Amino acid sequence: MNIEMMMVARMLLAGVLGGLVGLEREYRSKEAGLRTHFLVCLGSALFTLVSQYGFTDIVAGVANACGPGVDVRLDPGRVAAQIVTGIGFIGAGTIVLQRRIVVGLTTAAGLWTTAAIGMAVGGGLYFIAGFGTLLMLAGFELLRQFSHNIGHLKQELRVVFTAGDAAEAKTVVDTLRAAGRAVTSYSAVRSADRLKITVALAVPERSVDAGALLDELQRKPGIEVECVE
Repeated sequence: MNIEMMMVARMLLAGVLGGLVGLEREYRSKEAGLRTHFLVCLGSALFTLVSQYGFTDIVAGVANACGPGVDVRLDPGRVAAQIVTGIGFIGAGTIVLQRRIVVGLTTAAGLWTTAAIGMAVGGGLYFIAGFGTLLMLAGFELLRQFSHNIGHLKQELRVVFTAGDAAEAKTVVDTLRAAGRAVTSYSAVRSADRLKITVALAVPERSVDAGALLDELQRKPGIEVECVE
């Protein structure tokens, strides 16, 4: 196999491995999906190939110009090292703050790891690239299930209700806390003869049930729920 065909094969493999990761992210409806991971992995492989083979003519020309006995070397790691830093700019674009909860960190880390897979393919480390892809896909699914089982706090609910006085409002907040729902913020505004209360709750993603929470609060005397979202 000549060097051009070898490069094409590496780029194709990088695209396939990046696409596999992207399919899983697409299925989960994440910010970065199939096309993004495909391009990140392909681009990383291409940059690695360029750093390895793209400047050989320049090195040969410099060596010939300097004459015999002069050792001219090429450092392929200089271009590849910039991938590690540069991919951070793409990953940062997927990290957002929603209702005081940071989301997108897993997607950003996935893009960073996908870039590493592409670099491994570009460097000819096919087994490591394939194993890394399998490990990454397994990690997405298995660790997702594990984090759900331990009740990791992931989602925030906002509850808005009115109460006749502070005592009635306190019973609602105490009930929410007793049920294992973490209250992250609490505000009250006096409107006419009633208090308008806004409570933010951090709850495990697997236990999010706005309808059940609405029914639970509406049964409390003196409480009028405006919304649960």
